Amino acid sequence: MENKTPSEASVKALDGSRVEITASIPTAVWEKFRAKALKNINDSVSIDGFRKGNIPEKVLIAKVGEMAILEEMAELAVPKAYVEVLVAKNIDAIGKPMIQVMKLAAGNALEFKAVTAVVPSLELPDYKKLAAKALAESDTKKEEAVTDKDIEDAILRIRKTHASHEGHDHDKMTPEEHEKSVMENLPELTDEFVQKIGTFNDVPDFRNKLSEMLAEDKKSAAREKRRIQIADSLSAAVKLELPDIMIESELSRTEAQFRADIERMGLTLEDYLKHAKKTIEDLRAEWKPSAEKKAKLQLILNAISKAEMIAPKPEEIEAEVNHIVEHYKDADRERAAVYAETVLTNEKVFEFLEAQAGK
Repeated sequence: MENKTPSEASVKALDGSRVEITASIPTAVWEKFRAKALKNINDSVSIDGFRKGNIPEKVLIAKVGEMAILEEMAELAVPKAYVEVLVAKNIDAIGKPMIQVMKLAAGNALEFKAVTAVVPSLELPDYKKLAAKALAESDTKKEEAVTDKDIEDAILRIRKTHASHEGHDHDKMTPEEHEKSVMENLPELTDEFVQKIGTFNDVPDFRNKLSEMLAEDKKSAAREKRRIQIADSLSAAVKLELPDIMIESELSRTEAQFRADIERMGLTLEDYLKHAKKTIEDLRAEWKPSAEKKAKLQLILNAISKAEMIAPKPEEIEAEVNHIVEHYKDADRERAAVYAETVLTNEKVFEFLEAQAGK
């Protein structure tokens, strides 16, 4: 489908959520960049007998040729015209475009073609109804309840971590022998023990606070499970073609996070790959389905936030940015602000969807 306009720009939809822009810049417009082009070349060319930046125009043209001047003019004119077309045509482009100059001649309109990925358009389903249905089918209330067994299991795990290893060479034990040794050397659950491992008054206080912590953990896990069910329901109802650049962007974030996690363990990504007998391409192939799922979900959440006019307050974003910068000294505030706004918006969208329960 092609859409001609009076501005001599046309837009054609391509596969892979891309568009092809064909446009021309009037002669009088792009020739205004000649002075700037001459200065740029003057500042970069060296000619014996002249100081850089002070070469006479005729001498400069004789040195580099008229076509070099025209090409520099095009380098300056095309990006500006490209952005103007995006604005005029309401094109939501992402990533770096592939631009090709099609016609470049003095005294003629400058013609260029650009291919760029765009944010895919999507038709939102009845997301309120889907969220309500997913929540109705989600039985997480029971999962949030803390049982006596949960508490006893947690206490046992804590006692195991503080078991005495004195006189035992666990490196030479089988897993069964190791477990038996640990169980035989468990510390007694006494007031003295719980006071030693944390800020607890006594065993009853320890049990109460442990129960509260378990309840909070279970609540978080249940909330995460509900949100996954909502997300899966929405994703299944939306059909769209993701541009490669969005998937690659998500893969790059995953790789960066994975590398950071590996380094925190005292390893390098290269060491891990060698031990696992894999390449980074193997890992990215394994991550790709998840990356596609995340990218698709983000588009859906963005669309819902726009439809419902859901957005965090400026002060909420600022507080989150301050928190990020405080914990990551090298963080760029501008990028942190974009990240914070996305995270906070997603949180508010999920809270809105969760509020559909029972409606």
